Amino acid sequence: MIAAGASLISPFDLLAGSKKQQSNLAHQGKRAKNIIFMVSDGMSIGTLTLADLMLQRKEGRQSTWMSLYNRGTATRALMDTASANALVTDSAAGSSAWGGGVRVNNGSLNVNPDGSFNKPILQKFKDAGKSVGCVTSVPITHATPAGFCVNVPNRGDQAIIAEEYLKLEFDVMLGAGLEFFNAEDRKDKVDLLQKFSQKGYSVVKNRKELQNIPSSETKPLLGVFHKDGLPYVVDVQSSTELQSRIPTLAEMTKVAINRLKQNKEGFVMQIEGGAVDWAAHSNDAPALIYEQIAFDEAIAEAIDFAEKDGETLVIITTDHGNANPGLFSSDKKFDLLQTVKQSNNWVLNQIEPDFTSSKLIDHIQAAQGFALNQDEAQQILKYYQSPESKGIPVDIFARIVSKYTGVAFGSTGHSSDFVELTMYGPGSDRLPQFVKNSDLHNFMLDAAAVNTSRV
Repeated sequence: MIAAGASLISPFDLLAGSKKQQSNLAHQGKRAKNIIFMVSDGMSIGTLTLADLMLQRKEGRQSTWMSLYNRGTATRALMDTASANALVTDSAAGSSAWGGGVRVNNGSLNVNPDGSFNKPILQKFKDAGKSVGCVTSVPITHATPAGFCVNVPNRGDQAIIAEEYLKLEFDVMLGAGLEFFNAEDRKDKVDLLQKFSQKGYSVVKNRKELQNIPSSETKPLLGVFHKDGLPYVVDVQSSTELQSRIPTLAEMTKVAINRLKQNKEGFVMQIEGGAVDWAAHSNDAPALIYEQIAFDEAIAEAIDFAEKDGETLVIITTDHGNANPGLFSSDKKFDLLQTVKQSNNWVLNQIEPDFTSSKLIDHIQAAQGFALNQDEAQQILKYYQSPESKGIPVDIFARIVSKYTGVAFGSTGHSSDFVELTMYGPGSDRLPQFVKNSDLHNFMLDAAAVNTSRV
C-alpha cells in the first residue's frame, strides 16, 4: 500500500513541495517590518500569461512574477474578489475590502451601506508608527490607492480625495491626476500642490525632479506627473518627450522604497499598475501587455529590496479580472506585438475625418506594424465621418487588431474570476490556499504584529 501510494506522487510534485518548504522555512515564524502590497488592477490570468509569453519570446526570460513560482520562493493562493453587493466587484470595493477589512458596495471607499466607516489600513499602520504611501500609474486619487487611505462614499469624488490626502499627511504619494491638485483645474480653484508644499512636502511634477530627490531625503513626498492617468508605457517608449517627463512605475517604486525605508519602525505601501485595467477595458492589446510588463518591472524592484532586507513581506495580486484576454492564434501573429510602437488609443486619437484610406493604412502600419485591407480602413473611416459618432471606435478597432495579433478578449468589463495571490517574505508561510479579499486586511496587520486594538 505504501508503494502504491508513493507511485501517485510525481518527481515534479516532490520538487515543488521541496521548493515551497524551503521558502516557508526561511520566513517561518518571522514578522514583517515592512509590507509592499502590489496590485495589477484588472489583471485576468490571461494578462499575466500574455506578458510572460512576450518576455520569453522577445527577451528570452520569464516575468519576475512567474519566476517566483518557478523558483519556488513565493507562496500562492486564489482569492475571491466579490464586493458586498455583487459577484463582480469594482476597484473601489475591491481595494476597500483589503483596506478596511469589510466588503462594501461597489463605488464606495470604506463606507458601509449604513453610512458607517471602516478605518483604512494605511491610517492604522501610520498610527502604529510606520511610514506609509501609495504609488500608481493612474490618478493617485483613483479607487485602488484611495481604498487603502480614505473613507469617501463615492469613488468619483477625486477632488475631495485629494483634500483628504492633505489632511492625512501620508509619507509618499506618487502617480497622476494633476487636475485634482492644480488650482486652474479644480472647481474651487484651491492650489493643493502649494498647500502640500506649505505642509513640508517635496512636490515633484516630472521624471527629472523625481530622480533628483536625494536618497537621504526625509521630507514627505508628493509626485503628480500628468493629468488623468500616465500615458501608456508603449506610447512613452516611442516618445523622447514623454520619456523625459514621465517616470516608470519601477522608478517611482524605487524612489518610494528609498524614502519609506528610513523609518526604523518600518513602512507599508501600495503599488498599483492601474493602467492595466484601463487597457483591458479598451481591449487594447499593445497597451495591456506592456503595462503588465511595466508592473512586473516594479515587482522586480520590490523583490530585490525584500531579498536584501529580509524583513519585508511582498504581496502581489489583482482586485479583479477584466476582459479575459488570451492568445488564440499563431506565434507569428503574436510576435507582431514585439515591435509595436503605439497603443490602440494613441492610433485612434490621431485619426482625422479627412483621412484617406491610404493615409489611414500607412498611419496604422507605421504605429502597429500591419496593413489594413480596404474594407477595414473604410469601416474605421466611416465611424469618424459620421455626425452621430462620439469618441473613438475602440471596439471596432480592437476587433480588427485581434485578427492581426491573435490576441482576443472576452468582454470589455470586469469579471468574477478568482485571481492570483502571491506572497514573498515574512508572513507568507501563513497564507491559506484560498482567501476572501477582505481577509487580507487582518492578515497584513497580523503579519506586521500590529495590535488592532491600539490603532
